[in-house]
Amino acid sequence: MFFFSDENSSLAFKPGSLEHAYLAILNDDLLSAKKVFCSLSSPRARWGKALTDILSGYIEEYPSYFEIRNFLEIDLDFLLKNEKIDYVEQVLGSLNILSEINNETYKYVARVMYENKLYKVSREYLDKSKSLFYKDPELHFMYAKYYMNFGNYKDAEFHIDECIKILPDYYPAKLLKQEILSQLM
Repeated sequence: MFFFSDENSSLAFKPGSLEHAYLAILNDDLLSAKKVFCSLSSPRARWGKALTDILSGYIEEYPSYFEIRNFLEIDLDFLLKNEKIDYVEQVLGSLNILSEINNETYKYVARVMYENKLYKVSREYLDKSKSLFYKDPELHFMYAKYYMNFGNYKDAEFHIDECIKILPDYYPAKLLKQEILSQLM
C-alpha cells in the first residue's frame, strides 16, 4: 500500500495509532514512530518498536519468531514501495540476526524481492534460505516459480519435485507441477 497515492489523498490518521507510527517512518522521524509503537500494546506495535530499532541501526529488544513471520514481509514491501531504500538496506543488514530467531527470514525476503521483480536479489535470498533449511516445501515452490519466470522448466521441475517429496499433498505444488510438465512437452 502506498500512503500517498492518488486513491488515498484524503486519508486521515488518528494520532498515536499504528498508521501514525508508519507515517512517521515515511517522514524519517524514527524517534516519534518508536514512541508511538511503545505506547501501544499489540504484537504489531512490539514488532514496530523492533523495526524502528533496526532502521536506526541498533536493536534493543529482538522481535519474536512470530513477529518476524507476521510482519517482516509486509513492512519490507511497504518500505520498497515507498522507496525508502536506506531503510530497506538497514532491514537487509539485520537479516543475519533475524534469521537466528526465525530460520525462514531469508525466504520471506526472497518472496518480497521476487514480487517486486528484483529477481537477482530474490535468488540470493532463496539460496541463503536453502542453506539454512533445505527441506522447506514452500522454499522449493518459490524456486520453481522463480525458474519458470525465466523459462528454465528443468530446474523448475526439480524444485517442484523436491517440494512434493517433502509435502506430497500440497495442492498448489501439484498444480504448478502440471503447468511445468505442459511446458516441457
